[in-house]
Amino acid sequence: MENALGKLDLDTKARLLSGQDMWSLPAVPEIGLRSLVMSDGPIGVRGVHWSADDPSIALPSPTALAATWDPELARRAGHLLAQEARRKGVHVLLAPTVNLHRSPLGGRHFEAYSEDPYLTGEIGTGYVTGVQEGGVGTTVKHFVANDAETERFTVDNRIGARALRELYLAPFEAIVKNARPWGVMAAYNSVNGSTMTEHRELQRGVLRGEWGFDGFIVSDWLAARDTVRDLLGGLDVAMPGPRTVYGEALAAAVRAGEVPEADVDEAVRRVLTLAARVGALEGLDGADPAVAAADRPEAVDGEALAREIARRSFVLLRNEPATALPGRPALPLDPARLTSVALLGAAARDARVLGGGSAQVFPERVVSPLEGLRAALPPDVLTYAVGADPSDELAPAAQGFELSATVRAEDGRTLGESRLPNGEVRWLGDFPAGVTYEELHTVEITGTFTPRESGRHTFGTRGLGRFRLTVDGKVLYDGVQDMEDARDPFEAFFGEPEPRATAELTADKPVRISLTCVVVKIKDAPLQAVSLSLMHRAPERDADEMIEEAVAAAAAAEVAVVVVAPTERVESEGFDRSDLRLPGRQDELVRRVAATGTRTVVVVNSGSPVEMPWREDVAAVLLSWFPGQDAGLALADVLLGAEEPGGRLPTTWPARLADAPVTEVRPTDGRLSYDEGVFIGYRAWERRAAQRPQDAPAPAYWFGHGLGYTEWAYESAEFTPAAEPDGDDLGTLTVEVRNTGERAGREVVQVYLEVPEGDGEERPVRRLAGFASVTAEPGGSARAAIALPRRAAEVWDESAHAWRLIPGAYAAQTGRSLADRRLSVRVAVG
Repeated sequence: MENALGKLDLDTKARLLSGQDMWSLPAVPEIGLRSLVMSDGPIGVRGVHWSADDPSIALPSPTALAATWDPELARRAGHLLAQEARRKGVHVLLAPTVNLHRSPLGGRHFEAYSEDPYLTGEIGTGYVTGVQEGGVGTTVKHFVANDAETERFTVDNRIGARALRELYLAPFEAIVKNARPWGVMAAYNSVNGSTMTEHRELQRGVLRGEWGFDGFIVSDWLAARDTVRDLLGGLDVAMPGPRTVYGEALAAAVRAGEVPEADVDEAVRRVLTLAARVGALEGLDGADPAVAAADRPEAVDGEALAREIARRSFVLLRNEPATALPGRPALPLDPARLTSVALLGAAARDARVLGGGSAQVFPERVVSPLEGLRAALPPDVLTYAVGADPSDELAPAAQGFELSATVRAEDGRTLGESRLPNGEVRWLGDFPAGVTYEELHTVEITGTFTPRESGRHTFGTRGLGRFRLTVDGKVLYDGVQDMEDARDPFEAFFGEPEPRATAELTADKPVRISLTCVVVKIKDAPLQAVSLSLMHRAPERDADEMIEEAVAAAAAAEVAVVVVAPTERVESEGFDRSDLRLPGRQDELVRRVAATGTRTVVVVNSGSPVEMPWREDVAAVLLSWFPGQDAGLALADVLLGAEEPGGRLPTTWPARLADAPVTEVRPTDGRLSYDEGVFIGYRAWERRAAQRPQDAPAPAYWFGHGLGYTEWAYESAEFTPAAEPDGDDLGTLTVEVRNTGERAGREVVQVYLEVPEGDGEERPVRRLAGFASVTAEPGGSARAAIALPRRAAEVWDESAHAWRLIPGAYAAQTGRSLADRRLSVRVAVG
């Protein structure tokens, strides 16, 4: 390592700390260093091109992975992602996201795990361990407190020391300790007055000094703003390039005496260490024993794992006996007995399988609920109706479109071509072969469109430039789209689409389509980026007519399955939510279907909480999250009883937004105060219930809730104190459970540590202190041994700047959820 470092001059070292393009660091052949390539995650590995030319496995959303409550399954997901990364030539995955669900309005919560720092840390540890066992680096993000999207580039989050330590830093600390991540990503936002890329106290003091983190710190894209403050604050790598605050600017700062060259050397050492760990530095290949090629995990079947994670993540929120089946719950359905099933909802046909933003990948195929159930049920059993369309907005041209993009120079020469997964062109410094940003002048999206429905189709655009839209040989629009008021760079990519024209088309009759854009190049823009989209909306049918059609189908069926979902304009990167309501008339659809008396099952296809005002009126509610590419196959497995829904809620779901304890995500004068302190999620719900026992609203479903297809009895619990009283654990709780149902099942045994009665500390009533999954056959028993961490009985002492153990007689309560605690055992602490 030192030999390689000693061969580098100052300019090369400074260049090595800045992106050479959107996704990579430069190679230095003279020391055997290959270019280090990074890629977005966390549900797949997109690679360096935002394109379907190199498809990716799309796993379920991080909220779904956390809902499995299974760190080992997260580790297996990491093995698959490492396999995908190596296939695409990627060395570092920009994941996982371990920010917390502070408020249900956070727009990017589908990309984070939980409201609870312990569960987040455990799932994140499994994920990081799995990826790095496969020889690929991770960057745990976004360090720290990037818990909302509003003004995320500039917001200053004001957080007390206890809340910062006990909540927001806690998952990062656990992952650093237990998984030794090779990277951490510094967030856009500020914390208590300092932007995170410059935050010396948290990056150098806490992350490196206290926790011993030995990996590299990379900025979130465009987060680094100041050469001197960033390097002195502990930031190693500024991304993306080629324009960054490092490179030439950093070398100049060293020569001017503003930055010690020794600090540059330390950052370069960490980059070289990363290169050695991922096998990109000759002579030090596999320097970390965990990444030796011979020790890598066996090949993973991506499709099978995507399907397994999905069904293991599905949370059965409600499962009541149906009128036609007295004494028997509505689910699972018996495929041998079913005579008719009405499948309803736009999301049943066009499933929302992933969240919007930088987490997007392009799977080779997606199986919708409609496709999955058609394949699993006998012919003529299933009927389908849209019922209610959740969006009246245009969406990127997808279903029925076969498209490609052609890039031309100003003189008309063709520079290159690219196949498109849909109507979106998103090139962030990574252009098709033969294309340079300097020569690029126009982009033409061309192809065919085969409509599913006859009628008047609407077409539109999104992005910057002069557009010319042609459908079936006719020019429908020729004009300019401007977005001078964009506040977030992502608005150009994910902003509001503009309807431009309509065309009367016939179902199943293909037409040629073309959208040409003269690209606007923004002077001095930090990125060489091109973003434009062909947008589309199918003919708008009468909304009342669609609901009546669905109600009639439900009334004639034995079972009605209604799939409801938000849209990409509700849950995506770049903005927060304004409410928790399902868009469109989906709530009305569910109510009307339930009123028919037909057994009604509602599938909620959402990455984070939504209001469900009809939840007590239907027989069953199944939460599928954003379930990844095999959504329909996994859904059929669970609905028809081939597999059990294995998920438990990683976040408390309110009945109404107004009931949620923490809802403020919008800064005031650039600041967002975390006035709730250590009370978020179930901690805040329980605190309010203790303070206002008569009128405090209860959530719709508590943290940890989830039903299966069998029943469990909690028979015994025994606590064994740790042999070392000053160790990391208080001791071990051994819990014995019995499967009292009629089929094999899996149970998530949860343990909550309740504080002593009359405790004088201002802290949560109880907190998650451990969990374990067990399986058993009908009548069989299983035993879970769960270590209780010492940290569960500690608080951060602000005056001492240290953790302080609070002695007393605690209660280790174990059960099926926070609200369903079955056994309690005394735990003497201190």
